[in-house]
Amino acid sequence: MMIPSILLVAAVVAPEAASFEFETTTDIVYSKVGDRELLLDAYVPTSGKDRAAVLVVHGGAWKMGNRKQLKGYAKALAKKGFVCFAIDYRLAPQHLFPAQIDDCRSAVRWIREHADEYKIDPCRLGAIGYSAGGHLVSLLGTTGEAPSADNGNIDTRIQAVAAGGAPTDFRQFPDNGEWAEYLMGGDLSEVPEKFQQASPAAFVDATDAPTFFFNGTQDELVPVVWSMACHQALKTAGVRTRMHTVDGANHLQAAADPDALQQAYQFLQTELAPTADSENEL
Repeated sequence: MMIPSILLVAAVVAPEAASFEFETTTDIVYSKVGDRELLLDAYVPTSGKDRAAVLVVHGGAWKMGNRKQLKGYAKALAKKGFVCFAIDYRLAPQHLFPAQIDDCRSAVRWIREHADEYKIDPCRLGAIGYSAGGHLVSLLGTTGEAPSADNGNIDTRIQAVAAGGAPTDFRQFPDNGEWAEYLMGGDLSEVPEKFQQASPAAFVDATDAPTFFFNGTQDELVPVVWSMACHQALKTAGVRTRMHTVDGANHLQAAADPDALQQAYQFLQTELAPTADSENEL
């Protein structure tokens, strides 16, 4: 089993029949950490209201990449009527975990704070990511919290996740986690709490977001078993979840597989469709 020293995926654009027209607004500040402004790009359909929103989180081994990387995902979903927000987040090794997931949670709060501005239903918020981004959206899906003083009294729970090429249990990594020292600040023996905190599978319960996983069967960077850990835990907990494998695909090939992406988008559409429950305030 190869240690995933690089979890980088190029920008992908899946063929998609146009349905909704949308506008793109770039370089929006969603958070500020010290002197650093964290930016997002918004892909907003030009018609409709009370729309579902999707957070788009890029990959790159938690140490490279930016919000432009998965603009193909964002554009495809915007054409389906979703309001999409593709974010930057702080990168390792300059910023150790949990900086990356903290920034994703800040983005969730920002989206809900701006729900009226973007005509979003704050009760219908999903997330999609690939590779390191798949890990982060999976972690959002299993660690969201109800409003409290600690999260600014804004709900950080999301309602659906699509995670591609996603490592979901850091407690199972080979080499005692030495490859992840640049992210964690130590190996599994030195900072076991970090590896626990980073593992979506460690936090699964029956209230978690329904999740769609997709993974190439020949992915040596993130083998299917590493996504399967969270999928199986969610299934055991009674949470709706699907695992789609792309036969013969490696890490990069699965990221752009048209069938996998169409299934991921459809999963988000199904899970984020309006319901009577979505009319209740979070």
